[in-house]
Amino acid sequence: MRAVVVNSSGGPEAVEVVETAVPEPGARQVRIKVAAAALNPVDAGVRAGVFGGAGERIGLGWDVAGTVDAVGTDGAWSVGDEVVALHYGTVKPLGTHAEYVVVDADAVALAPSSVDAVHAATLPLNALTAAQALDLLEPAPDRSLLVTGAAGAVGGYAVRLAAHRGVPVTGLARRSDEAFVRSLGAVRFLDGDAEDGGFDAVLDAAVLGEPALARVRDGGRYVGVIPQAEPAPVRGVRTGAVEVSADGARLAELVRLVDEGVLTTRVAETYALEDAAKAHARLDGGGVRGRLVLVP
Repeated sequence: MRAVVVNSSGGPEAVEVVETAVPEPGARQVRIKVAAAALNPVDAGVRAGVFGGAGERIGLGWDVAGTVDAVGTDGAWSVGDEVVALHYGTVKPLGTHAEYVVVDADAVALAPSSVDAVHAATLPLNALTAAQALDLLEPAPDRSLLVTGAAGAVGGYAVRLAAHRGVPVTGLARRSDEAFVRSLGAVRFLDGDAEDGGFDAVLDAAVLGEPALARVRDGGRYVGVIPQAEPAPVRGVRTGAVEVSADGARLAELVRLVDEGVLTTRVAETYALEDAAKAHARLDGGGVRGRLVLVP
C-alpha cells in the first residue's frame, strides 16, 4: 500500500509517499481502509522534527474516516462499518495518511451520517481537543470564557461546544472572521488589538501564551493546546494544557452533534495522497480556513 512518511525532518520536501506492507490488526484493534484523512498542524510539527524521532521513518496523519476492513480478536467492530477515529501518536511508523491504518478499537466511532468521508475526517483530532480542553476548564453558564483562535479548527469547535452548553463565550480572532465566530455562538467578539480581560477562563487555541494569560482574572483558569508549553501560573491563575487522547465514546458524542447540526465540519481543500507534499506546502503558507484533506 501507499503511505506518507518522513525519513528525515524538514520542510514539505521531506514528505514522501512510499510503498509498504498493509498492517494487520492485533487484539482489540481494527484496520480501516482510509477514505479520507485530514492534515493538521501537528503533522507539520512531526515533519519538522519538533517531537523527535530523528533517524526514524515516521508515518504522518492522526485523523481518519473510512471503512473497517479487518478486525483483530475481542473487537466490537465489524467489517464494513463506516467509521472515524483518532490515531494518536507523534512518532509512529504508520499514520492515517495511507491507504490502510490500524487503530485501537476503543478509538473508533461510527462515522456521521450527515456528511461525507472528507468532511468526517476533519472531526476527530480537532473536536476531541476542543472538548477535552473544555473539560479541563469546566466552563459554566455563570462563568465567562474567552477562546483565542476562535475561527480556527480547534477554537471554532470550542466556541460552538461551549455555546451549546449555554456558556457565554467571547471569541478572539481576526476582524475579518467576526461574522463567522458570532455564527458559532460567541456572544462577544475581540480582535487582537482589544485589551479586554477579566475572563474566568481562557482556552488559548491560538497559542498566544502570556498575552492570553493576561486576559484571565486573578484566580481564574488558562488552558493551552500544546502540552507542557503553557505559561507559568501567576496571580493565582491555574495554567495547564490539554493532551488529546483517543476516546471512541467521546468521539461518538461529537459525531452525534454533527448529525444534529450542532457542529459543522470545514474542508478547505482536498489533495490526492501522492500530492501530500503539496498539501504540506499549502498548510505552511498559512491562512487556511478549514482543514486540508488527503484522499487515497
